[in-house]
Amino acid sequence: MENQSVSPRNSSQQISTEETHAQSPENAKSFLRGAVQQNALTNKKGMLEGLFRMWFDGMVYNQIWEDPRVDAEALELGPSSSILTISSGGCNLLNYLVYDPAEIAAVDLNPHHMNLTRLKIAGLKYLPTYEDFVQFFGVAQSKENVRLYNKYIRPNLTNDQQKYWGSISPFRPAALKRISYFKRNFYNYSRSGYFLRFLHVLCRAAKCDTTKILQAQSLEEQAVLFEKHLAPTFDHWIVKSLGKLPVMMFSLGIPPQQFDALQKNEGDEQERGIIATYKNRVRRLACNFPIRSNYFAWQAFARKYNVFDQEALPDYLKRENYESIKSRADRISTQVITTTEFLRNRASDTLSGFVFLDSQDWMTKQQIIDQWTEVARVGRPNAKIIFRTAGKDSPIEEALPAELLAKFEYHKDRSKALHEQDRSAVYGGFHLYSLR
Repeated sequence: MENQSVSPRNSSQQISTEETHAQSPENAKSFLRGAVQQNALTNKKGMLEGLFRMWFDGMVYNQIWEDPRVDAEALELGPSSSILTISSGGCNLLNYLVYDPAEIAAVDLNPHHMNLTRLKIAGLKYLPTYEDFVQFFGVAQSKENVRLYNKYIRPNLTNDQQKYWGSISPFRPAALKRISYFKRNFYNYSRSGYFLRFLHVLCRAAKCDTTKILQAQSLEEQAVLFEKHLAPTFDHWIVKSLGKLPVMMFSLGIPPQQFDALQKNEGDEQERGIIATYKNRVRRLACNFPIRSNYFAWQAFARKYNVFDQEALPDYLKRENYESIKSRADRISTQVITTTEFLRNRASDTLSGFVFLDSQDWMTKQQIIDQWTEVARVGRPNAKIIFRTAGKDSPIEEALPAELLAKFEYHKDRSKALHEQDRSAVYGGFHLYSLR
């Protein structure tokens, strides 16, 4: 892990993926505690936040659930781009490399996510062939992957990273070493992976088969298969009961604050309740985009990619992009730190884009003000800021004081159009701002 201090650097400077200083796990946990724990443990909200913080101290995501093509379009990614992004599962960084940006600075509060991010970067850099790379991270289910790790990746990791992948999760002391996930379908693991497995069990209990929809040949057939094999699950009494509990969403990385936003959704979804919100979003995932090429749907319904026909794959795993992104891997830097602390140590006018994922839903008003104050300083003229929300509305309009808000332009219509293009269909809103 890296130290929270980082020297300001010129945006044209090529940077290494390797960390330069050591940061203690205690510091990372302190950052996370400050971001999530907003209420005292003596009240209900505070207790839920405390439970989420404990649950989040692990690998929550094995892949990211924000569509990188939408991000790239909104950010206008290209050779002059220097961006800051939250790393999460790390695949977004590698997808962004397809667009040839000059620099990607990746930060995250969760050291488990950063270990996964650094593993993916090292795999891209040091695995000798495309076939090895796609077998490791695309198929992610072969004994050969452990050999590839030991021979090509492990020698290029730091001692701390080697220790992480060679150790066993403290929450599952009888389980496998983490690197062994890649010989038993890595996408079955992580908090979200376990949760998807649980949901698939519920689907079978409702006499539904989530994989049937992957056989559809048209959007019309997808709609028919959704009604037959997915929709009935939402009428099952277990789903109706458990789906209303905030703790059930922890495995999807949804904290109590974001669960509250889900329940405050506008329009028909609110009128019909939170179970209807889930159903509508799964319907959108299942029915609004061609299933043959939507890798988010393949992960949601089968916990795998369609590697063999090269369609339902993230762009970073496609053969056509392999050589170009491999040559650009050194443009990524990684650090366990908050976005705000990173920006405070960054030179002014050096970043063209900011990717905040869904973090605005988590943050207090003051945290948002602090973050966007730094964005206004560090961003270049017309820099783009993007994020997603559980509900439809942006919190920025209410959070920022008028003087600070005036420095940004909210592209509301463009945001709605981009939201409709997002193949993951997880969120209620996509938001694009630019620096005036």
